[in-house]
Amino acid sequence: MRKRRRKVYFVDNKNRSEVKVCDRSRSRSRSRMAEELVLDTAIRDWVLIPLSVVMVLIGVLRYFVSKLMRTAQLPDPKIIKEGQVIIRARNLRAAANFIPPKAFRTRKLYYTNEENGLLHVPKGQAQNPQAQMFSDPNMAMDMMKKNLSMIIPQTLTFAWVNFFFSGFVAAKIPFPLTQRFRSMLQNGIDLSTVDVSYVSSRSWYFLNLFGLRGLFSLILGEENATDDTQRMMQMSGFGFDPSKSLGAEKDGLDIVQHDWVLPKFEQRAEAVLRKRLSN
Repeated sequence: MRKRRRKVYFVDNKNRSEVKVCDRSRSRSRSRMAEELVLDTAIRDWVLIPLSVVMVLIGVLRYFVSKLMRTAQLPDPKIIKEGQVIIRARNLRAAANFIPPKAFRTRKLYYTNEENGLLHVPKGQAQNPQAQMFSDPNMAMDMMKKNLSMIIPQTLTFAWVNFFFSGFVAAKIPFPLTQRFRSMLQNGIDLSTVDVSYVSSRSWYFLNLFGLRGLFSLILGEENATDDTQRMMQMSGFGFDPSKSLGAEKDGLDIVQHDWVLPKFEQRAEAVLRKRLSN
């Protein structure tokens, strides 16, 4: 026998008119389906675990391939010298009050002199880091190799996931989420009845792509961790401009107000000794 649906009616006491309310059986069945969704163990064995293992292996292989493709670059002596000058100027600015005023003025003039100061960069000698990068063929080639080592494995892996694992519900997050996470966690599944806590196979691929930095740090070391988010940030930026750092350090050293603390130390020690002798 076909089961009849029960409809709910309410009566408006003011207008004495009967108002029909929507049928609640369909919404209850949808919520019951979202709660009772059970994942097959074969999805865990043939989708979730292989996808995670392949992402880890591809990340490790990509690191070693990029390491083999990397060319040994000799450091520029000029850049090393400018970096050492910046470090010495910062140390002078931090410990300025521990040297006499005459010694501080001499060192300050040595760094900030407009004619031959170490921190002074003439306007015509300032180099554009973008032009410097494109003028160096080795730097441009290394950047192209890094981009290729990142783009090609990602493209092939995404095509593999999209072809073999498209439409799978791979995992479930053990805590509830709002509807704003649906587009991020259920990419490739166009079902509004599925609870937001379920993760599709395509979304699991993106979560592994951007969330395996901690695992790579354990496997390859902290300095050798391959992080795609950092590589994308490096792709958007260019070289280091030492002229800006020299100018900023020169401005910081110019505004330092010298106050020698040694006389204050003597006065403080004298006050402490007098206090002890009076007691």
